[in-house]
Amino acid sequence: MEALFVKENFNIRWVAQTGFVENINNILKEYKQSRGLLPIKICVLGPPAVGKSSIAEELAKYYKLHHIKLKDVIAEAIAKLESIVAPKDRGEGEEEAGEEEVEENVEDAQELLEGIRESMEQNAGRLEDQYIIRFMKEKLKSMPCRNQGYILDGYPKTYDQAKDLFSNEDEEEEEEIRGKMFPFDKLIIPEFVCALDASDEFLKERVINLPESVVSGTHYSQDLFLRALSDYRDINTEDETVFNYFDEIEIHPIHIDVGKLEDAQNRLAVKQLIKEIGEPRNYGLTDEEKAEEERKAAEERLAREAAEEAEREHNEAVEMAERIARWDAWNKQLEEVKREERELLEAQSIPLRNYLMTYVMPTLMQGLNECCKVRPDDPVDFLAEYLFKNNPEMQ
Repeated sequence: MEALFVKENFNIRWVAQTGFVENINNILKEYKQSRGLLPIKICVLGPPAVGKSSIAEELAKYYKLHHIKLKDVIAEAIAKLESIVAPKDRGEGEEEAGEEEVEENVEDAQELLEGIRESMEQNAGRLEDQYIIRFMKEKLKSMPCRNQGYILDGYPKTYDQAKDLFSNEDEEEEEEIRGKMFPFDKLIIPEFVCALDASDEFLKERVINLPESVVSGTHYSQDLFLRALSDYRDINTEDETVFNYFDEIEIHPIHIDVGKLEDAQNRLAVKQLIKEIGEPRNYGLTDEEKAEEERKAAEERLAREAAEEAEREHNEAVEMAERIARWDAWNKQLEEVKREERELLEAQSIPLRNYLMTYVMPTLMQGLNECCKVRPDDPVDFLAEYLFKNNPEMQ
């Protein structure tokens, strides 16, 4: 059936007139919405030592998200560039069709890597924002982050960094709603912004109480920490802070004063953030989690079966003991009943015995003696006749 015929003759709301392939992105979006599979994107910000990394790590475990740290992203990007510049030896039989493209990629990677090294040399080991934002954007646009979500740990720190990081440079991907163009890339913009804070005294006290093994080689040393804290306060006293940027695009940060919670492990802060963010939205358990759950279920089943077997054996033993006890009690009761019956019969037979011994036995004994002497042909009739004739009551 031709599409034009359907459109003109059927009274239906035809959303995807161009077909399945052309509307695959909308189909995917609607599928994710209907199944609750939309990614959760979280940004955790705050002063140094406020607990950003520990809280982000707990949230990443709870929501099964990718924990994105600035240092890891930079190291990963540099390692990737180095692998492009110095690839492993290819086999002899490998085709040469894409050699020109590979050479261009190697040249671009080499140029970018040199620029990074030069920037780090000029800035005492620190990387310029243009490179950081580029690497961060690539990470946030990667398929794992787009599909499952992410937790951005401690970045961006300034208004300009946020604006550059989340700006939408690809006009084709910009979405238009009610004629208004969004100034940011909805694909990577965080859904929730967690603004952690605490007083300077609280943060200093926390760093002072850290073990030396934790402080050694980190930015928590006294000079570095105080400088970082001072820089953070200076940046966030200006009119254009990173939180102002999110407020402007109507993503209002969740403010939590960690110092007032008085919780060194940040459990209360994590609990409060989970309450604000909501339930996890993920694609189910991983293979490792499924295997772990199956193992636990098998262990629980074996433990339950063992407990049931032990309980059954215990019940059988108790029942056997009760049966033996009942049998013994029944036998004792039966013996007692027999004894009582015997005593009763004996007691009841005493008058009869006395009567027989007094009135019957003397005459009967005489009759028997006489019968033995005479030896009649019919002893029974002889004895009866003798008793009849010698009845004391008849004499």
